[in-house]
Amino acid sequence: MKAAESRVLLTGAGGGIGEAVANVLVGSGASVLLAGRSPARLAAQMRGLQQRLPAARVEWHAADLQQASSITALARQASTWNCNVVIHCAGVAEFGRFDEAEPERMAQVLSTNLWAPMVLTQSLLPHLRGLAQAQVICVGSVLGAMGLPGFSVYCASKFGLRGFAQALRRELADTRVLVQYLGPRSTRTKFNSAQVEDYNQATGTRMDAPARVAQELLRMLETRTVERFLGFPEKLGVRVNGLAPVLLDSAFKTHRASLRARPQTSPQTINEAMKHAR
Repeated sequence: MKAAESRVLLTGAGGGIGEAVANVLVGSGASVLLAGRSPARLAAQMRGLQQRLPAARVEWHAADLQQASSITALARQASTWNCNVVIHCAGVAEFGRFDEAEPERMAQVLSTNLWAPMVLTQSLLPHLRGLAQAQVICVGSVLGAMGLPGFSVYCASKFGLRGFAQALRRELADTRVLVQYLGPRSTRTKFNSAQVEDYNQATGTRMDAPARVAQELLRMLETRTVERFLGFPEKLGVRVNGLAPVLLDSAFKTHRASLRARPQTSPQTINEAMKHAR
């Protein structure tokens, strides 16, 4: 589908990759419905796009993807707006030793990165099926195809998203709805914590600019490529991991060594903190 023919619902529009994607799509002639949590931020983003590109066709809708009712409202708005492309770009990060992961945070990561795209896609399918052509693009990660120490929870969400995209693409193969998966490698955004930045430096992990990811997504939209991973040696790692994952198990010694345990807080420190809290 040509960008100029697309009416795109873009979740996570205010994020580092999401903002870059919005810029590239609008600059290529697409109509874009920005979706995110902050009305003020979305409104400012829309104004900024319209100031740079007076002919920009942009609207926004605030939605909390942790809430089913909010997802339903977003799907209703997108259907009324007649979207023909859905780009799942919203996501939350999680990094660290798995034995220190908090259950509440695990639930949030899985909900935002996996459950929300599934529910939103399901809500929009009746509308999308009725169109001459429609696309659903899941922005995942290289870590949706290759597990990395320190990213157990995040990998679980992105492996799930990739599996969802693959299965649904095959389920809808005899319809006019195409489901795609884009797997960027580490990207230079505020998505990365200081701990992730240190980890990337220690392990020699290469990073891409958000603009590169956005250009690859635009290319994916127009060429209808079903799955694409970004970066080398990441693409090679994905292929090897898919064929013989055990071969890579010994390749992550540096990654394991770079995972630092959180400093333990002594009872005395906790007591002092509680005094100040009162």
